[in-house]
Amino acid sequence: MTGHCGHVWDSIPQMSHEIDEIDRRIVAALQRDAALGADQLGAAVGLSRNAAWRRMRMLEEAGVIRARVALAAPDKLGCPLHVIVLVRTSAHSADWLDRFQRAVRAMPEVVGAYRMTGDLDYLLRVRVADVPAYDAFYKRLIDRVPLSDISASFVMEEIKETTALPL
Repeated sequence: MTGHCGHVWDSIPQMSHEIDEIDRRIVAALQRDAALGADQLGAAVGLSRNAAWRRMRMLEEAGVIRARVALAAPDKLGCPLHVIVLVRTSAHSADWLDRFQRAVRAMPEVVGAYRMTGDLDYLLRVRVADVPAYDAFYKRLIDRVPLSDISASFVMEEIKETTALPL
């Protein structure tokens, strides 16, 4: 089985073995709850605690598991407003790109930044407290890097938001 993400599971060059169904179950279990202990992880995937822990460490070392994190509730931490920001630029030089990347990486409100194909150049996912906080973010961004066009849409309802990959 290759899963929904394609043939990446067939083999990972950095690993000494091919990804198998147990590795997939380990990744799936950790995507649901990264705080699982070795005993819980082993029970979830049908391995002893030591075997499950060894496999998890191997998946981490190979870069299959990039990080184990806690997902925080934005509304409980003062940034309930989710803004999708569409950016167009007429500048495409390496200098401009470097400046833009440094600017968005330095702005903690930006939780996702993507260079796009088509008419749209960049898409930013931004988390702020409210519209005035977004306005302050907007002013800081356009002060740091010249943009041709910037448009924001405020998320009314999050129908689905996940970090889990379809395995």
